Amino acid sequence: METVALRSHATKPIFIMNKTRLLAFALLLGTCSAGAFAQKDYASYVDPFIGSGGHGHVFVGANVPFGAVQLGPNNIFKGWDWCSGYHYSDNIITGFAHNHLSGTGCSDLGDIALMPYSGDVRTRRGDQNNLANAASSTFSHSNEKCAPGYYAVKLDNGVNVELTTTERVGFHHYTYTGDGAHRVLIDLDNGVGNSTYESYVKKIDDTTVEGYRFVNGWAPRHKIFFYAKFNKPIKSLQTFSIDTPQGQDELQSRRVKAVATFAEDTNDVLVKVAVSSVSCKNAKANMEAELSGWDFNAAHKAATAQWNKELSSIEVKSGATDKEKRIFYTALYHTAIAPSLYCDVNGDFRGMDDNIYTDNKFKNYTTFSLWDTYRALHPLYTLIDTKRVPDMVNSMLSIYDQNGKLPIWPLYMGETNCMPGYSSVPVIADAYLKGIGGFDAERALKYMVSTATNPRQKGVAHFMKYGYIPADKIGEATSVNLEYAADDWGLALMAKKMGKTDIYNTFIKRGRSFELFWDKDIKLLHPKMSDGSWYEPYNPFLANHRDHVGDFTEGNGWQWTFMIPQCPERLVALHGSDKAFISNLDQLFVVKGDLGEGAPPDITGMIGQYAHGNEPAHHVPYMYAYAGAQYKTAERVRSLQKEFYTDQPDGYCGNEDCGQMSAWHVLSALGFYQVNPSNGVFVFGSPSFGTTTINLSNGKTFTVEAIGNSKDNVYIKSAKLNGKTYTKSYITYNDIMKGGKLTFVMSNKPNKSFGSAKKDRPVSAE
Repeated sequence: METVALRSHATKPIFIMNKTRLLAFALLLGTCSAGAFAQKDYASYVDPFIGSGGHGHVFVGANVPFGAVQLGPNNIFKGWDWCSGYHYSDNIITGFAHNHLSGTGCSDLGDIALMPYSGDVRTRRGDQNNLANAASSTFSHSNEKCAPGYYAVKLDNGVNVELTTTERVGFHHYTYTGDGAHRVLIDLDNGVGNSTYESYVKKIDDTTVEGYRFVNGWAPRHKIFFYAKFNKPIKSLQTFSIDTPQGQDELQSRRVKAVATFAEDTNDVLVKVAVSSVSCKNAKANMEAELSGWDFNAAHKAATAQWNKELSSIEVKSGATDKEKRIFYTALYHTAIAPSLYCDVNGDFRGMDDNIYTDNKFKNYTTFSLWDTYRALHPLYTLIDTKRVPDMVNSMLSIYDQNGKLPIWPLYMGETNCMPGYSSVPVIADAYLKGIGGFDAERALKYMVSTATNPRQKGVAHFMKYGYIPADKIGEATSVNLEYAADDWGLALMAKKMGKTDIYNTFIKRGRSFELFWDKDIKLLHPKMSDGSWYEPYNPFLANHRDHVGDFTEGNGWQWTFMIPQCPERLVALHGSDKAFISNLDQLFVVKGDLGEGAPPDITGMIGQYAHGNEPAHHVPYMYAYAGAQYKTAERVRSLQKEFYTDQPDGYCGNEDCGQMSAWHVLSALGFYQVNPSNGVFVFGSPSFGTTTINLSNGKTFTVEAIGNSKDNVYIKSAKLNGKTYTKSYITYNDIMKGGKLTFVMSNKPNKSFGSAKKDRPVSAE
């Protein structure tokens, strides 16, 4: 396999397809000039290749914000680092598929792949070292471009490919330069680490093909229908079962492929592909509603405009280099790929029960990586995307109606049940507590309580019996317990606000259950057995997964000891003093130990035992503020920003996880982070830029100004809110949403008194 150096695409030359496209490229990807254009063309700063190397697993291709379609290249799937279908180290493309995951640690999707080529009929995918008689092609990154809403590549097989999208339609432009018949492979067999159990293709007329792919993968199953329209007549449509010819025009089989052939003088081909979870008929309606014409440049321009509107939610106005803007706006871009739209233009979608849901009054979403995203991504949405929040909550409530419990990690028609916790609960609670509305709170609370007491949920029966989850009952027991405790805290606060005292009392107690694991002798959380004894022998450095006796998920005792985002002040109290807590937290970042042979690859971005590449750690640097040492938070946050966020293909230290890794950067760059996922308290860190303005969803603006900010001036010397002296080390959601200006004076020396007084420290509501 060709070894490809990892480097940024931001300044690479544009390959010429034609003069019209050259101009469009220049406008989109060129360096912004001074003036109004530079202020508005935020998409020009985005490099979608950031995170496509290393273990970032991000999507590379064309899409619009939160769209149902993520249209981009598939490589030959080779395991974990190809979860998105594409890895920067690769140099082979097998086709351009219409949906992809972004940043996940598991693989799926990559459905409805089209691959243009010339010459003899070929359907084989081939392998990495042998593409003889295969439809796949090599390519060079020097002939590849990607920007928000646009992807282009010059394949070594002589076809130039351009892609753009609407929400539900992928738009392809193929320019053939090679000899022989010009063809397009329609691959309904291969996806990204999944398998087809039924597929179908049919030529409707000379320019129209429709069909479907039914899939088993990470999600237990999903069904995707398509309707494809070409701008040039199809001379023939040959069908194949895997790679065996079956005839012409129509085929239903387990693993279907088809080859559309055009006249040899047809060098320029456009194809639109609409998708639906419901039917080919609905896919056609999606196309007619969103992309009735054939103007590729106009579609590309519209997609870019959508991205600029989305990215304009946060304006970096001063104090940032182009590199820093590139990192920031790419991160902001990644926060708007998932959750992804999962309904047709008429609102229809296919549920987890395989039933079709119609007459829906909300936009349905899927691809909720909730164990990751409840921590920062969803709190970010409450600032900049509040109009989408009710739809996301209603999507979760709808999943309960389909599946009998709130989602954990839902993907299309399936619940993956991946990761511990019922992490939709804090998302719903946070939305309610912030007064966002747009959903039935009584129904939501009912579903939250039902899910939290449902014996189908891992470990819930033990939690209700013992008051904690014993390590000898289920695998990863202590992690499961800690996630439930964080979730239950938000549930309790929501119940309290709604006047449901009994529910509040039950779940606030469960929210404190982490205290049962505190081992004062080792000053760490310690898994506990069902008889009340400590689990022994216990090595807080080991991070191997266990089948029978469990302790932690993708982490060890050191890392999970601090997974108390719902009330860090209680963890401080368990230590006996601020000094003892700060000392132990300092140790987390320096102590060395062997994770063991069974350590999962997700534990990345290590500093001591702190692992920034895995989400349970993300709030931890901000915990210093709860012990009156905000200056230590500032130190850590600024160093993490510098070390683990770059503008290279390996620019993320671990799985980007559907926007969570990026949301941490976005919020931290603003200068604050919501530690408790359900209380609207944003703890100060260290702002990255001079002046940044948040265009809030309510139409107001909130500006963060950091006077004297620099790479050395990382500490908050003093602060003002709307011109008045501000001594707290946090700010509330309500104060941000009022609009206004938060001013920091930065220094290269820590002001240890800032935020140190008890009255100035963040506190979790109870």
